[in-house]
Amino acid sequence: MKPPLAHRLLAWWDVHRRDLPWRAAAGVAPEPYRVWLSEVLLQQTTAAAVAPYYARFLARWPRVEALAAASLDEVIEAFAGLGYYARARNLHACAQEIARRGGRFPETEAGLRALPGVGAYTAGAVAAIAFGEKAAAVDGNVARIMARLAALPTPWPQARAAIAAATAALVPADRPGDFAQALMDLGATVCRPRNPDCAACPLSPDCAATRTGEPEAYPRRAAARARPIRFGAAYFALRRDGAFLARRRPPKGLLGATLELPGPPWRTDEEGGASAAPPFTARWRRLPGEVEQVFTHFALRLTVYAATIAAVPRDAGDVFWVAAADAAGAGFSSVMLKAIAHARDGL
Repeated sequence: MKPPLAHRLLAWWDVHRRDLPWRAAAGVAPEPYRVWLSEVLLQQTTAAAVAPYYARFLARWPRVEALAAASLDEVIEAFAGLGYYARARNLHACAQEIARRGGRFPETEAGLRALPGVGAYTAGAVAAIAFGEKAAAVDGNVARIMARLAALPTPWPQARAAIAAATAALVPADRPGDFAQALMDLGATVCRPRNPDCAACPLSPDCAATRTGEPEAYPRRAAARARPIRFGAAYFALRRDGAFLARRRPPKGLLGATLELPGPPWRTDEEGGASAAPPFTARWRRLPGEVEQVFTHFALRLTVYAATIAAVPRDAGDVFWVAAADAAGAGFSSVMLKAIAHARDGL
């Protein structure tokens, strides 16, 4: 008789576990702050991309109280380049709430779920890994594994509740945190979106998708929707020493609190880009080409304009100088860094 699925997965993980900066060594109790910080940073991105950010966050704010005492602007700047900037605002708000509680995280999934910006996945992961609660943590990797195990005919968004329930049913009472991390590692290294290594998978004897001979067909994809296009303009006002003017976006909404080049609100018609009115007076020159960025719900096309100025114009509004050397770490979003690079290349 084959061992239960969870036991086989844990036996595999004991041999193949990844060595990650935020992962406690075997037998060492994980620190809740580090588990929570890593899980927030890892949302919508990869371990390789997060590793340097995690190191910088810990070096700058080694305890949750230190992160809570930082300004939101500092946290946004430290987050620059990771995208999904609502996470930075939620990270800061959650740190402040934990600091108000004396630096102690709730030890249950339900308690964690009540914190600012903590969703179902993060609550389950922290509860299981940091506190040993029998909780499920279902991210994209785990959802893919579960969909393949059952060869689910339903696309992931519609099967979310069923997948969460199936995952929770597999979590062992002993080593729930290791089980959560084992599923994460299996999805990242073996049960990959493309070219899954079914021969190396400890769960292949249980996998219905493997038996079909087409594991990549799962999870089923929902019908693709046409992504609408928005148009915008970015204005690069350059001083002779290389500094340029920027402003901060409102704290809430898409790319909230990040820095940007001045420009009008993005629109669904092309008047928001090539024909946009400049934000202040200067001798603007439209640069060839466009900057493009794909967001979750729409694609953006930015027309970039450039001008050389000596001082801040009177009608410029709430703008400030950013030194050329500081641009990469100042808190610009990826799309604005693209616009800045496009402007510099076009001058």
